[in-house]
Amino acid sequence: MTTDTHSQRHEHGPLRRLLGSASAMLQTRLELIGIELAEEKDRLIGVLFLGLAGMMFAMLALIALTALVAIAFWDTYRWEALAGLTILYAIAAIFCGLKARRGLHTAPLVFQATLEEFEKDRDALRNP
Repeated sequence: MTTDTHSQRHEHGPLRRLLGSASAMLQTRLELIGIELAEEKDRLIGVLFLGLAGMMFAMLALIALTALVAIAFWDTYRWEALAGLTILYAIAAIFCGLKARRGLHTAPLVFQATLEEFEKDRDALRNP
């Protein structure tokens, strides 16, 4: 009877090691996903804050520029000057919007490193 129990334990040994290795690999990959997600969140918050601050200062500068141009051309070409600034601002807004859209479409995958590690794991399991 002891030989039967011993042989069953011996047969389950490699399977347990394989399952243990797969579990450890999965845990490592999940930890990597968590780290990448935290890094991406921190990066996005920083970019968002700087972008909002930049937009606020740009708006202040545009308001000051508009007031300066309106005052400078008030007696002669006030409507033409304001129309020119409006067209300039509209072109700049369209350019920025298209560039932001292009940036979103060409952004890399968020979990690129994790996907690469899963690919390596799959290849390692296929070719022992």
